[in-house]
Amino acid sequence: MVTRRHFLGSVAALGTNVVVHPGAVALQDGEPSRTAQSAALHRAAHQILDVPHVLDDALALTIIGPERRRLLEASLALRQQAGSRAMRAFIVARSRYAEDELALAVPQGTRQYIVLGAGLDTFAYRNPHGESVRVLEVDHPSTQAWKRKQLAEQGIAVPSSLGFVAVDFEKDLLAYRLQQAGFDSTAPAFVSWLGVTMYLGREAVMQTLQLVARTCARGSRIVFDFSLPDEMLPVAQKARRDERARKVASLGEPWISHFAPGPLADDLLAMGFRTAELAGAPELNERYFSSRADGLRVMGSSARIVNASV
Repeated sequence: MVTRRHFLGSVAALGTNVVVHPGAVALQDGEPSRTAQSAALHRAAHQILDVPHVLDDALALTIIGPERRRLLEASLALRQQAGSRAMRAFIVARSRYAEDELALAVPQGTRQYIVLGAGLDTFAYRNPHGESVRVLEVDHPSTQAWKRKQLAEQGIAVPSSLGFVAVDFEKDLLAYRLQQAGFDSTAPAFVSWLGVTMYLGREAVMQTLQLVARTCARGSRIVFDFSLPDEMLPVAQKARRDERARKVASLGEPWISHFAPGPLADDLLAMGFRTAELAGAPELNERYFSSRADGLRVMGSSARIVNASV
């Protein structure tokens, strides 16, 4: 099985003449990585457990399929534990944040939305902008084929506004595949890149961001998340993150990169981004969780979201 690092780490070759990434391996079973499935289950659990919804995504319960939904419903008590609630809050908040920022960009002329490493993301199938916004889902051909099979089996309609961009990084360059799918590099685009950077080496992250800065038109934006280095975390927060890190590492998908916010913002500006706004737990809680009666909120300070404009 390909890991999230193996597939998404291949992004290091996107804008260069190098096609094969040294970590790339062939997918064996065609399913998304376990961490991608875990994020989908958090989004699905949110639809059942949390009222009101931060991310209103009924399709999250459908796309996982009936068997995974049964397993999810059998484990709801575990998902009400503090750590699971905090992780769920961050996962739904980052998706909501990206979708809200896209909604702000549309009236300004953005008509292209690129979802890098789409996994089980459902935005394209509940796109409130309809035909006015073209969505391009980027994923490995095997993973994408599995998702399309899921869509068909669960009766989720594929809108004409969606384009599937299958990229095998052993053979393909993303820029070329996007162009084939109708991406217009002369028009503004919005890119979401969620739950990825911590699985990549620093070079791969930087080269991906440089690709966006170099190939997307002025007015484009990217929203992505990252984790902070150990030395910036309080002792208790570091211990909790270490526990989660051990779990994902046991799945063969270790967290390997962390970034300090100030230097990362400086790097973004140096590579050509005009602005780089950051949001952490305080900003997300104020924006999405301040009036809740159930206490759901983003906890700790180990992760940030970046909203950068070209």
